[in-house]
Amino acid sequence: MQPSSYHLENTWSPEGGKHGRLTLTLFNFSDAPLENFRLAYTTLTRLVDPQACDNAVFVRRNANFHEFAPPAGLSIAPGGSWTFTVSALHRIARHCTDGAKSAYVTLEDGTHVTVFTSDLLLADRVSEPPPVLLPGGRLELPYAIQPWPAEIDAKPGEDFPVALYPAEGSDAASIKALAAAQALFRRLFPSNHIPFSLIAAPQGRALRFVERPALAREAYELSFSGDEIVLAFSAEAGRLYGLTTLAQLLDGARREPGKFRFPVSGVIADRPRYGWRGCHLDVSRQFTPKDDVLRLLDILAWLKLNIFHWHLTDDEAWRLEVRAYPQLTTTGVLRGPDEPLLPQLGNAAEPVGGFYSQDDVREVVAHATALGIEVIPEIDIPGHSTATLVALPDLTDGQEAPDSYHSVQGFPNNALNPAIELTYEFLAKVFDEMVELFPSEYIHIGGDEVANGSWLASPLARKLMEQEGISGTFALQSYFLKRIKAMLTERGRKLAGWNEVAHGGGVDPEGTLLMAWEKPEVGIDLAREGYEVVMTPGQAYYLDMVQADAWQEPGASWAGTVPPAHTYAYEAEGDFPDELKHLMKGVQACIWQENFISRDYFNRLVFPRLPAIAEAAWTPKAQKDWLRFAAIVPLSPKL
Repeated sequence: MQPSSYHLENTWSPEGGKHGRLTLTLFNFSDAPLENFRLAYTTLTRLVDPQACDNAVFVRRNANFHEFAPPAGLSIAPGGSWTFTVSALHRIARHCTDGAKSAYVTLEDGTHVTVFTSDLLLADRVSEPPPVLLPGGRLELPYAIQPWPAEIDAKPGEDFPVALYPAEGSDAASIKALAAAQALFRRLFPSNHIPFSLIAAPQGRALRFVERPALAREAYELSFSGDEIVLAFSAEAGRLYGLTTLAQLLDGARREPGKFRFPVSGVIADRPRYGWRGCHLDVSRQFTPKDDVLRLLDILAWLKLNIFHWHLTDDEAWRLEVRAYPQLTTTGVLRGPDEPLLPQLGNAAEPVGGFYSQDDVREVVAHATALGIEVIPEIDIPGHSTATLVALPDLTDGQEAPDSYHSVQGFPNNALNPAIELTYEFLAKVFDEMVELFPSEYIHIGGDEVANGSWLASPLARKLMEQEGISGTFALQSYFLKRIKAMLTERGRKLAGWNEVAHGGGVDPEGTLLMAWEKPEVGIDLAREGYEVVMTPGQAYYLDMVQADAWQEPGASWAGTVPPAHTYAYEAEGDFPDELKHLMKGVQACIWQENFISRDYFNRLVFPRLPAIAEAAWTPKAQKDWLRFAAIVPLSPKL
């Protein structure tokens, strides 16, 4: 990468407005004066009053995209700089990632040049470095198993086998499962010694497979003796999980023999705590290449997670190929200075895109299925639909004022209009293609963060509300979602959504699964209304949240500070009354990528909290142990 000719420094001060002030300084390291230019940058700390800037001229803003011009006649000489301030911010900056994520200058001839963007500095207060988030840990039993099993009574050996191999007479299906476990391990740990062999291995140990119908589908039992290991299971899932545990045990003993051991005798009897053990991935804000999605699925399988919730659309991009509407992955996916979608969340001068072809989706679904993971696709409707509406402008009410409402993220008029019949024709064709691609029981339709006031300036929406005898945004949303649920039912699918699906009257709870994200208490409220619930509160399970209060700790902060110890200790059942616990189906991690502008950011924020949620989803409450977890989790694979 060539060094940039321009650098942007930015500082936040708590002084200068209700939510403080940003001071931005653009340095010119080119060989020519910088004149008649504009500066654009993206930041989640948005300007709310265009007049609240000093020594700059506001040009435009779209969500977290901001553009300014210098005062008339200003010229930045080579080696010189220009400083301006922005106050009237919509929130306080709390961390180093709350400043400019990217920037570019538009030169006099219209050329766009990316600007190097530094971390946000903190003025007038102490800028604390990140603390250590994971203790050294403590082991009572020297086994590298994660998540920790339900029951374990095993004696550690003094050494470990070179490899585990199928006992004589093993059936073809079990040998094939062993081969799949070999391949998973090699993908996750390319330089580590594979713990399995398909043929008898010198200094190895035989592995006998036993079908035991009395075991639950995802349960398994491992019995260790000097001669062989017995893996008992009733279904393919249990066999896979048993092999995963064996791989973890042997890999840990080999990698850190002074810390971890392999059992010489005893039993592990294991089964999951919850049926829904999920991980969500937002690929709209930042595109995740297919190969990275496949690796994430491997990591989920290693952690015994069984649901992959794929958030495929949002305001910033539509990522799923829909052959009936190619515009969605042309116009609706490309962000850039001269594109219909402006840069957001770390994009600069170079246009960025990325989507999944239908062949990509088939490959991802097949890979997940082979690992015992169900892929739940999400298209986020009716809100979070800016990319959709840019690609398909016929879905808007032309009589509605273009800035009649704004989402919490700052996007204007970003919700599909329930009063436009073409909306349902569009979604019917999308669902028709989705059910062919995704065999999942559920299709997730979002339903979150529709701004109060949406559609109220639309004459078509007002007419529909009068016809239906309903009033207000959320009653209209309920009308929309009831139609969507009927469309999914016709296609043999159930509706999943975020907790706001229940607003305005909601939808029929029968066959509906809602995810409680805003705060833990929401889950209990949804269960009281009869909905099945997955718990994924931002205060514990959102992996984009900061892990410490320190200024230099990266991440979002709207749900507070979420250190790994808190994520691990959080009990999703909380105060669920006994009579409602059957409606609490499980837990889910959510990976929102607004702040994930690099793989390093991904790994720093997702791990070790994703393994912590995996343990909460699998391990009985009485068997959880933070210090044991901390001792084992450094062995986990990362992206």
